[in-house]
Amino acid sequence: MSERPMSERPMNEPRDGSAPVRPLDAGLVAELRRFAARETVLIALDFDGTLAPEVDVPDEARALPAAVEQLEALQRAPGVTIAFVSGRSLASLDVVVPPSVTAAMIGSHGLELRLAPGDEVPAVDAADRARVEALLDVLSPLVDAVEGAWIEHKPAGFAVHTRVVETDAAAALQAAVREAAAALDAGLTVRDGKNVVEFAVRDATKGDGLRALRSRLRPDAVLFAGDDVTDEDALAALEPGDVGIKVGDASTVAPWRVRSPQQLVLVLAALADARQSA
Repeated sequence: MSERPMSERPMNEPRDGSAPVRPLDAGLVAELRRFAARETVLIALDFDGTLAPEVDVPDEARALPAAVEQLEALQRAPGVTIAFVSGRSLASLDVVVPPSVTAAMIGSHGLELRLAPGDEVPAVDAADRARVEALLDVLSPLVDAVEGAWIEHKPAGFAVHTRVVETDAAAALQAAVREAAAALDAGLTVRDGKNVVEFAVRDATKGDGLRALRSRLRPDAVLFAGDDVTDEDALAALEPGDVGIKVGDASTVAPWRVRSPQQLVLVLAALADARQSA
């Protein structure tokens, strides 16, 4: 039997034959329609765990194909700007963001901003880089000694990843690097994420990044969706008339929630349909 075309397939029926994704809450659908009716909108999204299922090797992360399809439809609609707001550096986002999606980008938790190619705000200066190098000299031996642990380099610091490290060893390593970092540089910003602890010599949050996008782009309304602890800063920065969505089961300030990247695809599809109708 031939596959039904997308126009005839229910929105909650996945292409791969897996269990259907739970339909969206009716209240959220109504909110998305209200949002999509605004003249200019910014759709800002975290990447890992939000558009892309989490993977052990960050450079192998990819947005769900159905999500890419909906983002492509949204970017064709007048008055819509897509943005990615991530803890990844811009260089890392360039690896994983699909080239068919044109988006503004916030990297390194708000320290890096790129509205378009060539329009990029520098994240650090020479003094910042020297602090990062000094910290790396101290923490790298601790990380290298733990099998499976690794360092993700960023312009204003780095993250120590323990996703594939045994639980007790991961906890011990995170405690050790925190203690060593505090002893070396009391002015560091330290952030926790899922199986990661991050050190930065400049203090910024995804909320700062979202506010920078709003200031530069001046949309009538903003939608932000994210799954991690650090996404709460962006969700808290939303204003009346905006839409905040938490992906996953963790506690949140967001008024709306979807359970997975697969269910977020339904959000994007509802936005695309509503925008086309508007």
